[in-house]
Amino acid sequence: MVRHSAIGMTSQGKAPGGLSLRILATTDMHMHVLPYDYLSDRPSNRIGLARVASLAMRRQQEVRNSLLLDNGDFLQGNPLGDYAAGKASCGARHPAIAAMNAMRYDVGTLGNHDFNFGLPFLRRVIAQAGFPVVSANLRCLRGGDLPRFVILEREMTDDLGQPVQLRIGVTGFLPPQTVEWDRDLSAHIECRDIIESARDVLPRMRAAGAQLVIALAHSGIGPLTPRPGMEHAATALAALEGIDVVIAGHSHQVFPGPHIPPGPGIDPQRGVLAGKPAVMAGFGGSHLGVIDLRLRATATGRMQVEDFCVQAQQVCTEAPPATHVATPALSAHRATLRHFRRRIGHVGMPLHSFFALIGEDPCLRLVSMAQRWHIRRQLRRDLAGLPVLSAAAPFRAGGRGGPQHYTNVAAGALTLRNLADLYLFPNRICAVHLTGTQLQQWLERSASIFRTIHPGKADQPLIDPEFPCYNFDVIDGVEWQVDLSQPPRFSPDGRLLNPQANRITHLSRHGQPVHPDQRFLLATNSYRLAACGLYSPLVAQNGVALSDGALTRDVLRQYIRRRRRLEVAPRRNWHFRAMPGTSALFETGPDAMPHLQGADPKIRDSIEYLGLSDDGFARLRLFL
Repeated sequence: MVRHSAIGMTSQGKAPGGLSLRILATTDMHMHVLPYDYLSDRPSNRIGLARVASLAMRRQQEVRNSLLLDNGDFLQGNPLGDYAAGKASCGARHPAIAAMNAMRYDVGTLGNHDFNFGLPFLRRVIAQAGFPVVSANLRCLRGGDLPRFVILEREMTDDLGQPVQLRIGVTGFLPPQTVEWDRDLSAHIECRDIIESARDVLPRMRAAGAQLVIALAHSGIGPLTPRPGMEHAATALAALEGIDVVIAGHSHQVFPGPHIPPGPGIDPQRGVLAGKPAVMAGFGGSHLGVIDLRLRATATGRMQVEDFCVQAQQVCTEAPPATHVATPALSAHRATLRHFRRRIGHVGMPLHSFFALIGEDPCLRLVSMAQRWHIRRQLRRDLAGLPVLSAAAPFRAGGRGGPQHYTNVAAGALTLRNLADLYLFPNRICAVHLTGTQLQQWLERSASIFRTIHPGKADQPLIDPEFPCYNFDVIDGVEWQVDLSQPPRFSPDGRLLNPQANRITHLSRHGQPVHPDQRFLLATNSYRLAACGLYSPLVAQNGVALSDGALTRDVLRQYIRRRRRLEVAPRRNWHFRAMPGTSALFETGPDAMPHLQGADPKIRDSIEYLGLSDDGFARLRLFL
């Protein structure tokens, strides 16, 4: 019988032939190489591969046998990544790869964001890696493919101190939606279904001599039963015969841990998916995945996992960065700071996202102003009197990113750093036709971020933590109310939950009700039009009026430079329907309170500060 221990492996059964192996894993580093927050322009003790390296070295020194693996999304995510991508064509050494080489990673795989700067860039960077990068469900239509798997031949030491040759197979998977999220990739790559690809590659790995198989799954923890094209496939993947260990990622969660609920095949206390050891190590260097295995060879030569212990170890905020890992990135770090501190304009009011989820976000207003400006310039002869609306979402509004994960730009000079804070991702601007009915349904999907609030009850949680804030679209150019007494119409992944529910009421434009057949032009981004997106089913058959490939951040920079001095007039597009005698609990960043005095009076007067949570968020009571 296989034993599982949440605290540590048992010491029983260490007979001759036994072998212990420690697997260390990082995931979703998003270019956080150094402990530095480029968006706030200050050091941070919450992020950084160099800090993770200190913990990883200690864990490696504790055991005889170890592997170090990375699970993807390491090339994009902050200004250092943007700067390094711009220098890649010059043959410059990529800081993330240089740091990972210094850590002596054994194997890595790719995540969807590693493709954000294009396939040629990705190829140049991977060529610098001193470790194999594998992907089983990626197919390159031009040029060679990455290896689907690798067999690591390692000399390990058994319990008696004797050398043992071990053949470890490592394969990798990324979300099949990767191509759809970035339309520029469709001519260059294909991404097959994760489970289908695994069923194909696993027998090949065993035939190649793999005694132990590890799956690097840049995929979240989802249902046990596989579905075609599923994005969060780690649980279904673990259930396949032939896989021994799963490293999960992509959703920026921590597993094992209390924030992932138990379910079929999911044990969040022991770190078990479908009976297999599995770990997910947060993001940005917040955690290090540690899986300790007790192995024993079977009569067929395959290694059986007799026992295991899984931990997602939080990196201590006092941990010093490892010098040999930080040093290779310092030159690019200094150049990034010089570049992103360049001034591009001036803003007369603070820009922040602290109250984005309760109805006030001047950052979204500025992004919408720039998007609408670009659409009108590009389509001035084709608008035919259509109203131009603009959809934007808060990319930094807490959640899994933590209490510092908010945009907070002071009034005064605007720099390129502030621009990266205002618009985090390298999305491309688009414009699509839609009707009044589709507009309302777009807002219904967005309003599904809120939990159902029961009239007359106090202190009910407001936000569904499974709904990421970057899917919360606010549409500028119309006004509406959100009725929280209605259940959400859609699930966080876009499935229709409550067909009769209608949270969006009093939808209007310039004080006039929006009619179902009324036509609009909506400025949005390429991710929203991806076939797998939350919103794309609404407009899949509609005409795309503009898709010129312009990066939204570039459009925003051009808009600011032309205006030079900006005044972002406060304007609330939406508010909650009044519910007397009812309150909800809402968390925001601890730096939010000084901005409350400048907030809309209806927001300011409806909030009571309750102190800080254990996680460092400011807890607010919202009177509805």
